[in-house]
Amino acid sequence: MGSLLDGGREILPRTQNIMMGILFAFGALLSWGFGDFFIQRSSRAIGIWKALFFIGISGIVVLFPFIVGEIGDLFASPRNLGILSLAGAVVLFTALFEFESLRKGKLAIVEPVLGLELPITIGLATLVWGELISLPQLLLSFVTFVGIVLVVTQHHSHLHYHERIKIEKGVILAGIGAIGMGLFNFLVGVGSQETSPLLTVWFTNLFFTAVCFAYLAHKNALKELISDVRAHPIPIISVCFFDNVAWVFFAVATTLIPIAVATTISESYIVLTVLLGLFINKEKLKWHQYFGIAITIASIIFLSAISN
Repeated sequence: MGSLLDGGREILPRTQNIMMGILFAFGALLSWGFGDFFIQRSSRAIGIWKALFFIGISGIVVLFPFIVGEIGDLFASPRNLGILSLAGAVVLFTALFEFESLRKGKLAIVEPVLGLELPITIGLATLVWGELISLPQLLLSFVTFVGIVLVVTQHHSHLHYHERIKIEKGVILAGIGAIGMGLFNFLVGVGSQETSPLLTVWFTNLFFTAVCFAYLAHKNALKELISDVRAHPIPIISVCFFDNVAWVFFAVATTLIPIAVATTISESYIVLTVLLGLFINKEKLKWHQYFGIAITIASIIFLSAISN
């Protein structure tokens, strides 16, 4: 595991690399699926800024022993330091826009717009970073994106993008958030390939946690953190675990398979979230959502198979 996390492309045979990359991408899918559930609970219980702070500080502490030897090399490379610093700034910027879009807008309108991060990430990976993916992989990525949009859209009428959607509250914020998350996915992949997955996740956590700390200090809310943990231990511990594990899995996956493929597979966590709502919260889905789940699952299975 340690050698793999240091950049496994040259360590394992190509076929084994791809298999491991797909498994890590599925690991990110599962972790994000459960992570979103606890992000919602922890944010409602203690607030967005505190939830982000707990996620960041836990990742910093747990990952530090594994990356302490790499810190010197990072600061000796202005290029890599710039990539990871940009990633840290982008994720904080993106989180604020996404949360604000969800606060102001209708979920059924905003979520499909946020799903645009998938094609944005694929576009950056292929056009900017020069990753090569086959036409079947590209088509299956597009089918996966369509399936995700169908799943998160509560009513089929919301799929008609006419003038009405332009004036819906939160749409512009969601569009900015989608661009930011697509860029962040790309930067995590690039940073993981240029440095290491664990260092990339650790440094981005360090960046946005420092900002969260400053904000909470300004609001005189730091003294509330210990009492928050005592009052809500399960959602806080759970969100810290699942969110950090998800990003580590995704970062590792991008060193073994193309960023575009890793993003397509892991982005399908949205389907898992919907299924959890279906079976745990007894939510009811429309026919087009069931269809979206079916084609998303089928497309990522085929994508995994042809990638291997």
